Amino acid sequence: MVRCISIYTKSKSSLIISTQLILFVVVLVGCKNKLPSETESLERPNIILIMADDLGYSDLGCYGGEINTPNIDNLAYNGLRFTQFYNAARCCPTRASLLTGLYPHQAGMGGMVKNPTYSNPGPYQGYLNKKSVTIAEVLKKAGYYTAASGKWHVGEERPHWPIDRGFDNYYGLISGAANYYDISKTKFPEVVRHFAVDSLEYFPKEDFYMTDAITDNALQFLDRTNESQPFFLYMAYTAPHWPLHAEQEDIDKYRGKFMEGWDQLRSKRYAKMLEMGIIQNDWLLSERNSDIKPWEPLSEKEKKDMDLLMSIYAAQIDRMDQGIGKVLERLEQKNIAENTLIVFLSDNGGSHEGGPEGQDFWGNFRDENIRPGSGDSYQSYGQSWANLSNTPFRMFKSWIHEGGVSTPLIAYWPKVIKDRGAITDQAGHVIDLMATCIDIAGQEYPESYNGSKIIPMEGKSLFPIFQGQNREPHKLIYWEHLGNKGVRMGDWKLVSKNKNSWELYNLDVDRTEIVDLFSEEVEIGKQMITFYEGWAEKIGVKE
Repeated sequence: MVRCISIYTKSKSSLIISTQLILFVVVLVGCKNKLPSETESLERPNIILIMADDLGYSDLGCYGGEINTPNIDNLAYNGLRFTQFYNAARCCPTRASLLTGLYPHQAGMGGMVKNPTYSNPGPYQGYLNKKSVTIAEVLKKAGYYTAASGKWHVGEERPHWPIDRGFDNYYGLISGAANYYDISKTKFPEVVRHFAVDSLEYFPKEDFYMTDAITDNALQFLDRTNESQPFFLYMAYTAPHWPLHAEQEDIDKYRGKFMEGWDQLRSKRYAKMLEMGIIQNDWLLSERNSDIKPWEPLSEKEKKDMDLLMSIYAAQIDRMDQGIGKVLERLEQKNIAENTLIVFLSDNGGSHEGGPEGQDFWGNFRDENIRPGSGDSYQSYGQSWANLSNTPFRMFKSWIHEGGVSTPLIAYWPKVIKDRGAITDQAGHVIDLMATCIDIAGQEYPESYNGSKIIPMEGKSLFPIFQGQNREPHKLIYWEHLGNKGVRMGDWKLVSKNKNSWELYNLDVDRTEIVDLFSEEVEIGKQMITFYEGWAEKIGVKE
């Protein structure tokens, strides 16, 4: 079933749609899906992929949340929102799939990052392998300027950095989660975080705040572009991944806003999502996770403490949205917004890490001499608020249930997406972004690269959906991460957590995965298990 719902277009004060054409004109060849036919030759589009880190399905305003995200919302209300788009459950695997168009294991990232000296190369080697090729490598060869600003997390050491995998310029965090103000202050003393500018290790100086730095350097990369060359820009924010670090002015906007608590706010988000058309009426709101306390019995102090955690988390998202607004403004100043595809998504669902109330890793978050949200503490927002972030779904980051693998995805491209504010429920997966980028750039996926044979691409272009068409869907979509596994076949989803027994859900009527039909639909379950096992064997999944 396909829905295409027109939504009222909000104020465009921060997103003025340009009608000027940019870049040089080329005839797209080798492109499976042609661009609009009103002219025979069109310009290759610029492409910006923006990824948030640990952002839940319903945190954005345009997906039902109460956090202030006017710039991202404007992309949605003047573009296209996907309601059934999938990630690979966790940061490293999702980034590997996004960059390569392969399932994580095929690119060497079935698990998390590891040092290149790791003695077991293969599906879990912990850095991108030579059997994969990145979007940047393909587009650079096609004449694009390629740049990345933000979190890499698919290769800790040279020669596995962005500059080694097709990017002309890079600024950002090579490693995973880090202190937003000082990357040398890590979660545990033995943890090391790498940061780089192009090919050189770099240590950010004073007055550094990670989210702003990612934005500022993306703007610098945009300023290097010119009319004679299209560009590919990958912006990978660390926000809103813990630790909870945010500027005080942003935190102040939200203090007290979450005092209603996770129970009331989940109900409110659910109602708003129904009203917006993000979810369907027959999808029931999942119950509060069993580890989470009800809000009302908490003491007033406990409520204020928890409100503070969510306020800092919201402030991190707010600052990211501000940065995206600056990028949009720069595109307008350069008169290149009209033919720039912007895609926004998250790497996985909200994070349960740290338990129901979050974890104070350094034990000083509530020290009266430390500003809450500063770089002198290391706190997560916890499972209770993650349950709100993932409304209306079950489970969290790392799991294959919808709360872990469903991501908001927004596509904005004024020149192509004409039904502004539309919503589509056509299913897609992060493996589709490689296919989409090379499709719209008029390129072909290589069979070999730098002397290595490349694994055939798994993804399918989203371009027909951008044009308002029905795309031929994936017959099967697969997942596996650390013993959590699943497969989607049409509206059926087979899923297992922590190597436990299989569960089966009909997502058409039960997207929130409440009614397990595995014992009733035995033949469907058996068929899907067979498909999953064949896939797992093919790509080298370790049970």
